[in-house]
Amino acid sequence: MSTTDGHFGAQCPPAEQAAPDFPVVLLAVGAGIGVANVYYSQPILHLVERQFQAGPEQAGLVATLTQIGYGVGLLLLAPLGDLTDRKRLIAAKALLLALALAASALAPTLPVLIASGVAIGLLGSVGQDFISLAAQLAPEARRGWTVGTVMTGFLIGILCSRTLGGFIAEFFGWRSVFWGAVVLIGVVALAAWRLLPAVAPAARGTYIGLLGGLWELVKNRAVLRKSMMTQALIAGSLGAFWSTLAMMLAEPPFALGAGLAGVFGLAGAAGALAAPLFGHLADRSGPMVPIRAGCLLVVAAFGLMPLVPGSLWVLGIGAVLFDLGVMASMISHQAIINGLDASARSRLNGLLVTAAMAGVAAGTWVGNWAFAQFGWNGVCAVGIFAGASALARSLIR
Repeated sequence: MSTTDGHFGAQCPPAEQAAPDFPVVLLAVGAGIGVANVYYSQPILHLVERQFQAGPEQAGLVATLTQIGYGVGLLLLAPLGDLTDRKRLIAAKALLLALALAASALAPTLPVLIASGVAIGLLGSVGQDFISLAAQLAPEARRGWTVGTVMTGFLIGILCSRTLGGFIAEFFGWRSVFWGAVVLIGVVALAAWRLLPAVAPAARGTYIGLLGGLWELVKNRAVLRKSMMTQALIAGSLGAFWSTLAMMLAEPPFALGAGLAGVFGLAGAAGALAAPLFGHLADRSGPMVPIRAGCLLVVAAFGLMPLVPGSLWVLGIGAVLFDLGVMASMISHQAIINGLDASARSRLNGLLVTAAMAGVAAGTWVGNWAFAQFGWNGVCAVGIFAGASALARSLIR
């Protein structure tokens, strides 16, 4: 890897790349381990509830405020990625994250655990720093493939975090989950410091100035606004599906335990493994092709599921299809925004992901309302609307 030209290896097209370069793999692993910390608390809430003799709503604040901290961290800490050497920023955030995880492992009371969860969420945004660094280091001809590969690690980190956290907590206790996370993120900090290249700051100015300039980025860049809106719309399908799946499976004709919903989470692995392919497609044909194809996949998936009610196979196929669609859109939109302004990639990425999270939240609210009023068919209607409206927005200049 060259540290002088800022590129990964030789500048060959993605089709000639037999396997990811080692530094790209390092970035992918770092992204996955970084973001996983945001989700470790979700499968252990029942144990936390028992430990501190708290109610479900009180224990649930650990996961809820961790998520809120993550969203805030994406916005508030994004300017630092453009102002500083990302290698130093990643190492510093990883070390601080290790301290926050240790505080959770040692938490004597629930309020302390909640407070440390907020810190974990804020610093868990380090996972996104690996994606921004990948976009900065990769040559333009391979940027989509490179970002897609790192996104694979990022998504696998989210998928595996809940399973890993639940398994460790079951056999070794919930505090062991956080101690294990301390070790993992500590290794990431060391590897980042020793193996990643130093990168000059992409922007000049002050933190307050760049933070205040977030609105200017949105106001002055129509392409960014379009990307944020399209991704928010299509991401609504995620919130609608995953927030109601367990309730639907508990009702006839399935009458299954809510735990089976976690198995459907493995469908996300399809999107994760396909991420480099979507990035490659964006490099070769332009980003709008996979974006519109992704929107059509979401519409097709939610149109298919109600046609064969009572089939777990069809439900699983639908989950794979719409996840692929959302991932195709996300990877392609990242390819778009990373080419807008090299000095603002961290902020642009933070804005895009924040918009997507807002879409997931809105989809969760609308999906739950639709399920209460119209059942699973209502949820599928929300998913179709999400994909169709995203497609319509992608067609408007």
